[in-house]
Amino acid sequence: MSQWFTLLQKELLEMTRNFKWIWVPITFILLGVMDPLSTYYLPQILDSVGGLPEGTVIEIPTPSAAEILMMSIGQYNMLGLLIIVLTSMGIIANERKSGVAGLILVKPVKYSSYITAKWTGALILLWVSYFIGFLVSWYYVGILFDWVPFTDFIKSFFAFGIWLSLVLTITLFFNAFFQSPGVVGFISLGVVIVLNLVSSMLSHLMEWSPAQISSYIGTFLMTNSFPDEMLPAIIVTFISMILLVVGSIYVFQRKELAS
Repeated sequence: MSQWFTLLQKELLEMTRNFKWIWVPITFILLGVMDPLSTYYLPQILDSVGGLPEGTVIEIPTPSAAEILMMSIGQYNMLGLLIIVLTSMGIIANERKSGVAGLILVKPVKYSSYITAKWTGALILLWVSYFIGFLVSWYYVGILFDWVPFTDFIKSFFAFGIWLSLVLTITLFFNAFFQSPGVVGFISLGVVIVLNLVSSMLSHLMEWSPAQISSYIGTFLMTNSFPDEMLPAIIVTFISMILLVVGSIYVFQRKELAS
């Protein structure tokens, strides 16, 4: 266990050296405040642009606080997924390509310890950054529009964080296959996009799909009640993460032993 904690500390230190503890939270904050600010100041933005006939009156209905918060979740479900893939597509691939992974594993270090320490470190960065960004979004929604109950915020935070964790785990899985971070990022993002599209088009057949979690959160924020399919979707997500981590260890070990 002490070996595993040493590997985890190495990961957290490496993120500090790469300034990930600075730019990743800042990125999540910007994504979180984008919609509350743009929606609130939209009338002023339209007035400053000009070009409208004199006397023109544009009435824009004010969205509810829940709708604005859901917009922020939508940002995380698009650009946030891209940030997750970009920050994690080289966590193993870079070290395999440079030979650092081989040097670490001859210590000896268990393959399972190496993979799970990488995964845990990336999850810590993700959850801390996501919490800061989503908290700032919730705060600005409350200040500019109305307050979403804090318990609803917490439930939405944890539910959507599970989906984000699966995206990270998918990227980890392909890290075990390929040494090129670019290939890892391209395939991981492609898999996530396909999963989102298929789940959206066949929503009646894929009610338990992890990609449906964001839409279920929207239902919860609007009705204060999660759909019945939410729990099965979360269970499927957890099972998928476990299988992907185990698969990552198995594939990584076979490839390293073969080389």
